Amino acid sequence: MSDTFSYFLMAWLDPQLLLLTALGTLAGIYVGAIPGLSVTMAVSILISFTFAWDINNALALMVGIYVGGVYGGSRTAILLNIPGAPSAVVTALDGYPLAQRGEAGRAIGLSTVMSVIGGLLGTLVLAGTAPYLADMALEFASRDYFLIAVLGLLLVSTLSGKSLARGIFSVALGATIGLIGMDQVTAQPRLTMGSMQLMGGIHYVVVMIGLFGAAEAFYQLHNLNKVPIKQKVDKIIPPLSMVLKFLPLSVRTSLIGVIVGALPGTGGDIASLFAYDHAKRSVKHPSRPFGEGAYEGLVAPETANNAAVGGAYVPMLTLGMPGDAVTAVIIGALVIHGLNPGPMLMVETPHIFWFTVGNLALANLFLLFFGLTGIKVFTKVVEVPKAILIPLILVLCVVGTYSINSSMMEVYWMLGFGILGYWLKVFGFQMGPIILGVILGPLLDETYRQAMSSEGESLGGFLLALVSNPLSIVLTSVIVLVLLSQTPAKSWLLARTRRS
Repeated sequence: MSDTFSYFLMAWLDPQLLLLTALGTLAGIYVGAIPGLSVTMAVSILISFTFAWDINNALALMVGIYVGGVYGGSRTAILLNIPGAPSAVVTALDGYPLAQRGEAGRAIGLSTVMSVIGGLLGTLVLAGTAPYLADMALEFASRDYFLIAVLGLLLVSTLSGKSLARGIFSVALGATIGLIGMDQVTAQPRLTMGSMQLMGGIHYVVVMIGLFGAAEAFYQLHNLNKVPIKQKVDKIIPPLSMVLKFLPLSVRTSLIGVIVGALPGTGGDIASLFAYDHAKRSVKHPSRPFGEGAYEGLVAPETANNAAVGGAYVPMLTLGMPGDAVTAVIIGALVIHGLNPGPMLMVETPHIFWFTVGNLALANLFLLFFGLTGIKVFTKVVEVPKAILIPLILVLCVVGTYSINSSMMEVYWMLGFGILGYWLKVFGFQMGPIILGVILGPLLDETYRQAMSSEGESLGGFLLALVSNPLSIVLTSVIVLVLLSQTPAKSWLLARTRRS
């Protein structure tokens, strides 16, 4: 027990580790806030610089960047409706309307506090239940991941505003975009129209920057003469009463984040989507309608995507399986340093597990400090005249897109998606379902093929497996209930229930 506690406090008591964690968290916030600069990319670059370092120093810096980067995407999502990361796409739904109301300071302050609560709860769950959650994640077969992807697509009604039909069209469009490129199984070109440039597909960040960044800039051309809204930044730190009011919701969505994060191959983007849907279904009297600046719509995704960080470490540290793209890179770092991620890691090098737990807790405390500073500077972005801000946004979109793969072709694609997004906005379509489709479409395709292969390429065997495995039965039942809840059958069933 004393060894465990000393491992936990290692990063807290060593000045060098303390400094590296702080620098990583601060850098991560700003990396996450810039569309096109991903946390995965930052951690990947770090490996080449830190492979000769002591493993503790390297992990401290990576953990800080990871925690700060997941949070950082919310800042530009709130201020400019441009998510800095996929996990912040859902945050923009209510965060940006809050900025439009002049409440950007309060929105960022609340998102910071709730992100820290989510991160700490995720770390606590990691420390207490890592082996159990890892065993549960191991029970998920390919068909279960397929069902999760289907469930995610069915939650399109959460992001589609008042028109479910438009949401279905948008998510189908996104899934089609996500499937462009070389087929992963047959290596045949798919939806490329004979273009060699499309053989590698279209990076989802390119789509995201185009639809959220460039499209928003083009759309704001209608409001060039509109007087910028003066943001209220005198009350950045949310009052304790507000934090306590939303605490039950943040606890529930944190648990959602941890569970989703512990499933290999998922991450904060899917966790935030599930959490937002849970908030819409469970909160009977939101502060405002969802999508119009509801604080609940900000709290739910921000606690979930930060709690998913702790969840993502569960399969990484106990099974050697990445919870998301970032932990996949960190596994590489562990291997480079001579460690063996997997079940024996906690037996052979238990200090790595408890050091990581302590480091995550420390990084979240630094996140609270750095997240509540510099907000006044950030909120000034919203008050910049549109004639200056719009060209600046477009320049950042171009730079962010080009930085992904140093490809001008991707810049052209980004501008094309910006024009497409502009017209979709004009006709009342939401951008969130398109990004959801881009992310989940390939997952749906891959897991369906894997599931069919495991069942002998038999559709009957696949369908039988859905109702013969307990976990699959639960997921299938949830999908059926979600389908019923989005049809007129819901009202009919409620009416029959009341009469009975």
